[in-house]
Amino acid sequence: MLLKAGDLVALAATARKVSPGEVEASVRLLESWGLRVAVPEGLFEADNQMAGSDARRAERFQKLVDDREVRAIICARGGYGTVRMIDRVDFTPLARCPKWVVGYSDVTVLHSHIGRHCGIPTLHATMPLNVPADACRTAYPATESLRQVLFEGKVHYEFVNEDVAANRQGCCTAPVVGGNLSVLYSLLGSASDIDTEGRILLLEDLDEYLYHIDRMMMALRRAGKLQGLRGLLVGAMSDMHDNAVPFGRTAEEIVRDAVADYGYPVAFNCLFGHIGTENRALPLGVETKVRVASDSVAIDVGI
Repeated sequence: MLLKAGDLVALAATARKVSPGEVEASVRLLESWGLRVAVPEGLFEADNQMAGSDARRAERFQKLVDDREVRAIICARGGYGTVRMIDRVDFTPLARCPKWVVGYSDVTVLHSHIGRHCGIPTLHATMPLNVPADACRTAYPATESLRQVLFEGKVHYEFVNEDVAANRQGCCTAPVVGGNLSVLYSLLGSASDIDTEGRILLLEDLDEYLYHIDRMMMALRRAGKLQGLRGLLVGAMSDMHDNAVPFGRTAEEIVRDAVADYGYPVAFNCLFGHIGTENRALPLGVETKVRVASDSVAIDVGI
């Protein structure tokens, strides 16, 4: 699935609507890497908040899945809406002819569904909406790590954990699954629910109330999603909210307490999720080695 100069990649909009100006910088960046970039007809359609009707979004995505020349499908942005079109898409061609599906946040629906039904890797990574205008001149961690995975198929990250003394030390090796906690919670019991047994789980979230983080972690725990893990990576818990009467625990403390009964390594302060240009690319469904110390975590992936 590694890319090379001259390969064709395509932009997709499976959720919230997107404008030409919001993807312009990413097209320039991808072209600077030697890639050909397809901007499909209808990409900028709008149906209230979404990028066209459910049927139209699914139709456009299906064409990219079916097109053997397209080597990677890069989702333009998240928001909400992928779950509304997922059951209209036939992923059989993707299983027969794998290609990267790239994105995070609402794209967790695609990661989870493809991992369950196709058994091929996907890429949790930055999206065109997040690419800065000067990305061709500045090697931001988010865009540079995306390039590295797409072209080289390997990453090595070392994250220092200075703020949260909650790491549970240890080493583990397994495929990574997961993504956005709110989305994973919404998929429980559906055809897109993830299998976490023997996997490393990645969690991140944005703009949630702390009591809701607790509700979602309790749901994952009661559904058996936390028990059989090999390890847990906790990415950014960005812009959390509290009530007038405080919940009494941070998002990190809520996650720590939810997995307190289990013995696998847990790493906080991992640079994945809604953190702008710091959001590192991480292949999902690929054997990954994680080493967790009390104040740091190292992550190695080779495809």
